[in-house]
Amino acid sequence: MTGEDLRLRVLGCAGAYPGPGSPCSGYLLEAAGQRVWVDAGGGTLAELQRHCPLDALDAVWISHLHPDHCTDLPLAYHVLLVGGVRGGRPLPVFGPSGWSAHMDAFVREPGAMASVFEVVELADGETVRLGGLAMGAVATVHGIETYGFRATAGGRTLAYSADSGPCEALQRIADSSDLFLCEAFLSPGGPVEPRDGAISLTPAQAGGYAETGRARHLVLTHLPPGADRAKARALAAERFGGEVDLAAQGGVFAVGPDGVSRVTERG
Repeated sequence: MTGEDLRLRVLGCAGAYPGPGSPCSGYLLEAAGQRVWVDAGGGTLAELQRHCPLDALDAVWISHLHPDHCTDLPLAYHVLLVGGVRGGRPLPVFGPSGWSAHMDAFVREPGAMASVFEVVELADGETVRLGGLAMGAVATVHGIETYGFRATAGGRTLAYSADSGPCEALQRIADSSDLFLCEAFLSPGGPVEPRDGAISLTPAQAGGYAETGRARHLVLTHLPPGADRAKARALAAERFGGEVDLAAQGGVFAVGPDGVSRVTERG
């Protein structure tokens, strides 16, 4: 990886609930000298700290308030409150409207989140700028307020669907992206029948949005524990002519001048 690459580390990618050794949704995005924890699903804080301590983190992005995407945020609050690892510097957290009150209620202390986090609420079409990294929020359709994004740095784009059912916004998110990280919860072998749904996608739908959005590389994520991963990949590949990968805990993707590469790290 060069200093101009975008880098995505999969901290966890299990949809709806964790599996053995498989945390829920969470990613570490690194670009332009910035480090962003994207979604804070159960188990991802422990994985994050293996690679980036909270005092080295620049921001947190919470796509929505379903438990599999946010339940480790109150644990991060405790790390910052008790451990004092940032020396009083607030950590910016970007999330849907009311996210801080939601988390305050969880820890039963009004104003708790604002004591350690800089509380920022997202809006559709808003662009968050962190140094040379721009993250454009795009509202998706998931039953509650949810934001995917297009992260751009050095002329390269990493797109994230967050959780979503079929909607026009997904094509805008995927548009000409170098890497499109897209949910495919309605996968074969999962707990929900893999038919077209209102608030989640099948692998074939994910492939379709990657194709019509002219994405260069598709990575399926948010598959439930027990899903048939090989079949999910094949179904997406039937609709998308580019390369299809599957997110896996510990996997790392680098978006560079020669496209997307899977990074192999040594001990």
